[in-house]
Amino acid sequence: MLKQMLLKNWWCWVLCCAVVFISAGFTFWLPASQLYRIKEGRIHFKSEAPLELIEASSSKLRGLIRTDDQTFAFSVANESFEGFNSALQREHFNENYMESSRYPNCTFTGKIIEPVDFTKEGTYTVRAKGKLSVHGVDVERIIKSTLTIKGNTISVQSEFIVPLQEHNITIPKIVYQKIAEEINVKINATLTPQQ
Repeated sequence: MLKQMLLKNWWCWVLCCAVVFISAGFTFWLPASQLYRIKEGRIHFKSEAPLELIEASSSKLRGLIRTDDQTFAFSVANESFEGFNSALQREHFNENYMESSRYPNCTFTGKIIEPVDFTKEGTYTVRAKGKLSVHGVDVERIIKSTLTIKGNTISVQSEFIVPLQEHNITIPKIVYQKIAEEINVKINATLTPQQ
């Protein structure tokens, strides 16, 4: 009887070990899901109107890229922008145009269209498709970007135009010649794996 119990338990032990090894094998061969977070990020905008050039930047750009499904999310607080021509201009930007107390952040969330092998170093020109939310208005956009993968970092560079009208930002007639209808935006960011 003892011999039968040991034999029965031995098969149970072998079966359990087989299940563990097979599960480990499947886990090993699954694509790695790695989350990269912005370590350093900067966003710059320029309004080039006939009577005035307005530029401002923020080093508070936040964001993530998930490599397994190539999804991303970026965000910047409107009140983090600095470098206006005057303190009054910055105040107008936050209170009158962006309404920052009501819409505190600009965001861009979506997915990279082209397949990218995040395990191989190189430079990739890609299109990021998603929702750009500015002034509380979501607009479906495809934004061309450059990804550079080197070592354990991903660098992102992008330049694109944001038409104010698309996001319900109106320019008063009195300053119509001082604020551009389309704003040029540049993004530079370095992302590293999230621990």
